[in-house]
Amino acid sequence: MKLFLNLVLWTILFVLCWPIALLLLLLYPIIWLLILPFRLLGFAIDLTFSMITKIFMLPFQAFSK
Repeated sequence: MKLFLNLVLWTILFVLCWPIALLLLLLYPIIWLLILPFRLLGFAIDLTFSMITKIFMLPFQAFSK
């Protein structure tokens, strides 16, 4: 669904202003490569916080049963 929405938005941009749409099409892989480390870092931080939460909640879950 997200891919379809992106395609529709890009098509609208192409109809309204084709040079910007083509520039966006060419720069998208470069922007994706620049953002990739931050996405991986966010994923690692999210996993770390969920692991810490599970470790702290383990005694409470053990005693609640």
